[in-house]
Amino acid sequence: MAKKVKKLKKEELELLNKQQADIGEMLKSLGILDVQKMNLHSRVKILSDEIESTKKDLEDKYGSVNIDLSTGEITPIEKENA
Repeated sequence: MAKKVKKLKKEELELLNKQQADIGEMLKSLGILDVQKMNLHSRVKILSDEIESTKKDLEDKYGSVNIDLSTGEITPIEKENA
């Protein structure tokens, strides 16, 4: 005698499949976000290096100064006598 195979109800199977598809999409989105995050980290590093290079160039040209970024005004940095 063959045993009767038990099956989920159609609604239960549809729910499980929808949940699996949803989590798959979320995991895919997380992967994409991770790649975007790595790309942003790389771009931040490049820009930070460019800023440091610009600072060095300006220090070579003007010496140790403070620069007002809104006006471009340069004021010398006074060294403390210790």
